Formats: sequence, C-alpha cells, structure tokens
Amino acid sequence: MTGTDNRLSNEALNTLFLEARTHHAWHPKSVPEQVLRQAYELARMAPTSANSSPARFVFVTTPEAKERLMPAIMPGNVDKTRSAPVTVIIAQDMEFYEQLPKLFPAVDARSWFLGNGGLIADTAARNSSLQGAYFILAARALGLDCGPMSGFDAEKVNAEFFPDGKWKANFLCNLGYGDQEKLYPRAPRLDFQEACRIV
Repeated sequence: MTGTDNRLSNEALNTLFLEARTHHAWHPKSVPEQVLRQAYELARMAPTSANSSPARFVFVTTPEAKERLMPAIMPGNVDKTRSAPVTVIIAQDMEFYEQLPKLFPAVDARSWFLGNGGLIADTAARNSSLQGAYFILAARALGLDCGPMSGFDAEKVNAEFFPDGKWKANFLCNLGYGDQEKLYPRAPRLDFQEACRIV
C-alpha cells in the first residue's frame, strides 16, 4: 500500500479545508452534546509533544453561561458569540504535567517540567493551540461550522471560568451551523513561494 492509497477524497478535503469558512452568523439549530463528545474524541487522538495533551475544552451552551462570557468579548464579536449555539473556550491546563505518568508512562516526563515555568508555559501554549486546531478539523468533519477568534479579554475569562488559576484561556471558537448567506468573501492566502522554502 502506498501513501496515495490513503488520500482523502476531494469532498473530504473540501469539507476540512478548501470550502470550509470562518462563520460569523448562525442558524438557530442546537448542537447535540453527542456531537461535541465525538469532536473531542477525534481531536484527542492527534499528536502533542510527549502526549502532553494540555488543552481543556469548556463548552458554553446555555444563555446563562453565555452571559457570563459576554463581558470578556470584544464588541465586534458579541453578536456572533451570543447567537452561536456553542462557544468553546479552548484552555490550557498549567498543571498538565501531573497527567504525564498516565499519558506518557515510558519515562518520567513529569520531572522535565517540575519547577520549569518556562517549559510549562511554552508546552501548554503550543500544544493547546495544536489541539484547538485539531478540534476545529474534527468539528468540521462532523458537519459543524466554526468561528475561531481571539478577540476577547483572556484575564476576564480566566477570572470568571477558571478562578483557581490552573486552567487559562487560549482562544475561543464558536460552533454551530453557519449561515452561508452571510459569509464574507474569502480572504486571500499566501502562495507557496511566499510562505515556504525547500532546503
């Protein structure tokens, strides 16, 4: 079997990348909890360094929980966030290394992080960002539309949702079934020769 035998169909590539868009307007259709669970189950299987898996996901679904989030949202993002069926807080567990005896039992990986705040912060930020991106692809694969964003006050989110300081917000992602009629024109991307080198 060659690598090309495992290539996804063009339809799948369109769903994940080529026709997928960042949505700002949503149909009033709820997202079943089972779909959120499936998206996480897919995303958790993708790689992180030392299988550290520092991302934590808070699914904000009720009007009451949304109102707790609203004071942290920049004005331009309020309507899209309030109307989205789900807003996910993709957070990073700053004590993720405590799970390493379970997640990476081959070596004493926990000891790499003890007392090393810089390594903890770098590993948590990098890998929770990766996991957030994996989650977006998983959600798209399950038929959801996504609206990731960083236009919010992380300290306000942390104070409201993570007051013990163990988790910290990385970014937000609205989820649901997007209104295609209200999409902006697709923005350009950099060409290969602008963004890549082969050495």
